[in-house]
Amino acid sequence: MTKFAIGVDYGTESGRAVLVRVADGQEIADHVTPYKHGVIDEKLPESNVLLGNEWALQHPEDYLDVLTQSIPAVLKESKVNPEDVIGLGIDFTACTMLPLDHEGEPLSLDPLLKENPHSWVKLWKHHAAQEEATRINQIAEQRGEAFLARYGGKISSEWMIAKIWQILNEAPDIYEETDRFSEATDWVVSKLTGRFVRNSCTAGYKSIWHKQDGYPDKEFFAALDPRLENLEETKLRGDIVPLGTRAGGLTEEMAARTGLLPGTSVAVGNVDAHVSVPAMGVAEPGKLVMTMGTSICSMILGEEEKEIEGMCGVVEDGIIPGFYGYEAGQSAVGDIFAWFVEHAVPETVKKEAEDAGLNIHQFLEKKASAYKPGETGLLALDWWNGNRSVLVDTELSGVMLGMTLQTKPEEMYRALLEATAFGTRKIVDAFHHNGVEVEELYVCGGLPQKNKLLLQIYADVTNRVIRIADSVQTPALGAAMFGALAAGAENGGFDHILDATKQMGRVKEEVVQPISEHVAIYEKLFQEYDQLHDYFGRGENNVMKRLRGIRDGVNKIEGLHSSLPVS
Repeated sequence: MTKFAIGVDYGTESGRAVLVRVADGQEIADHVTPYKHGVIDEKLPESNVLLGNEWALQHPEDYLDVLTQSIPAVLKESKVNPEDVIGLGIDFTACTMLPLDHEGEPLSLDPLLKENPHSWVKLWKHHAAQEEATRINQIAEQRGEAFLARYGGKISSEWMIAKIWQILNEAPDIYEETDRFSEATDWVVSKLTGRFVRNSCTAGYKSIWHKQDGYPDKEFFAALDPRLENLEETKLRGDIVPLGTRAGGLTEEMAARTGLLPGTSVAVGNVDAHVSVPAMGVAEPGKLVMTMGTSICSMILGEEEKEIEGMCGVVEDGIIPGFYGYEAGQSAVGDIFAWFVEHAVPETVKKEAEDAGLNIHQFLEKKASAYKPGETGLLALDWWNGNRSVLVDTELSGVMLGMTLQTKPEEMYRALLEATAFGTRKIVDAFHHNGVEVEELYVCGGLPQKNKLLLQIYADVTNRVIRIADSVQTPALGAAMFGALAAGAENGGFDHILDATKQMGRVKEEVVQPISEHVAIYEKLFQEYDQLHDYFGRGENNVMKRLRGIRDGVNKIEGLHSSLPVS
């Protein structure tokens, strides 16, 4: 009897469910549910409460909508009998976190608390906890905390502890009301199964947890703030279990809402980028897997624990059991291209694209492809949303130089594509020169499906072959594989993720080869990028942070003026 698994992939703007055949990983049906509330970064829904700079929130009910809309849709489209669906797995952006009450419900759903922004889901790209992240790093360094090296020397403002501390500092009432802080992926699994467990992946990469050492000790948390001393056993409590573990069976309520059978195996939560590794058939070191979308998350396997500048973490069994999983990333990639199209492309160019029957990204890619490397005379730093790796600094900002009165939009677009490739090169070099060899690149996500020029530039800049996922929904495929793992071999699934990787993981036969003459030119351009990277990013010129300080000061004055009564 043919068996199936469902993977649900939660992204930044939407979630999607994919129904997958366990025998070979073929995707039978998929469905996307856009988040009704999107990314909340200006003001709270149905409220006049404004958000500050670097805020990014989401509505927790949007996540449940994905389950109740997309899962029934793939069952209906495929006509698969729910009895033949053996497992369900989910993956999520991370660290996307939220405070829960004693019933396991989000505080933002409480009418008495919903007007406080800190009661809401903090999306991965919420960077307003940078002050707390900076203090965490300073105190950890002063105390000689061993964990710091496992995260490339810096804890990010995107991660759990910084976000929790921001809540404590700015909304102590919300902190006190919180029964526990949860990754969104763990909360959704708890809604599916009625059982709360934490997954080892997000705990390891985003919450400073270690398989051997656990969380940092009480003394460290107390050094941050005496009110945090008992954080682990209170608001971070919960069993931490390995990836692929069966979190539980689907509840009667969620079975009725999704169309699946009660008791269907549900895997513990996972991270969107990390599940892409087995989905591409990668189960050995040397292969850097890049999930390319609004941002890039880069993962690679190693056989021992190494210290790599700016990595987001190295976690034992964090991606594939039996290996150390390394993560790095770039905070904005597709987001940069979207920003440029939305805010910097003239209407005349958009009209040209429309007349040509192309969307604006296709049009700009086509025109940018006519240029040779170096021909635009432009160079950019890809820090429109800060820098995740290797500098781990969300206070950095974007730069483009070399523009003249003759500069065209397609030239700027190409320069931004190249800038993100140079950012990837910095990550590749950091790994490769510190004992974690990078032999080739594997790419998946929305960007590789749409932009051939981008892939060629990445191959040329890194001087490495690129292999492409044979799936439009690679993370969802990976989540489905873990769903099949949770079901177990006795139910038609697997007992080890490596078995699922061999049977279900896929890449296309075609590869992108670096072009030698392009490699030589991009090497020169990268050296220029490298100098700018260190000049603005390593403290020689902190103009970006000074400008941010001036901006924030002006905004505070404006806010004060707007709150004064008019006489």
